[in-house]
Amino acid sequence: MSAAGDGFAFLDGDWLVHNRRLTDFLDPDSGWEEFGGHTTGLLFRDGRAHVDEIVFPSKGFSGLTLRLYEPETGEWTLNWSSSRTGRLDPPVRGRFAEDGTGVFHGEDRYAGKDVRVRFRWSDISARTARWEQAFALEGGEWVTNWVMQFSRAGRA
Repeated sequence: MSAAGDGFAFLDGDWLVHNRRLTDFLDPDSGWEEFGGHTTGLLFRDGRAHVDEIVFPSKGFSGLTLRLYEPETGEWTLNWSSSRTGRLDPPVRGRFAEDGTGVFHGEDRYAGKDVRVRFRWSDISARTARWEQAFALEGGEWVTNWVMQFSRAGRA
């Protein structure tokens, strides 16, 4: 089964997550920090909705993502909420290509500046997945600022 045809079915269940992110999301020279996390995902609506909670024990916060498939457009919306703010951030939207890579775009604000946002899911298998976040200022280059490497928890 491919992510292109199955949406976020691959993310169902328990995962360990290795995080690597820039200390300043817009400055590629700000330095990287690394930390662990774990997530549990659940599918709903015959796989057309997915919810997960990701916990970052060493950072003292968690996040919740609601992913919804829109049959009219063939796109997914990805909606994030951090326990630090308690609000739902603006969604990103997109789809999976036939090769299983998913690309999703949106707009948000970071450090008082309007940014374009890109999420990319790749290297998806039954045991692994990779997620990347990138920001770009208007007219600027993409800065990949957060990478999560997922590995399936609880299986030998």
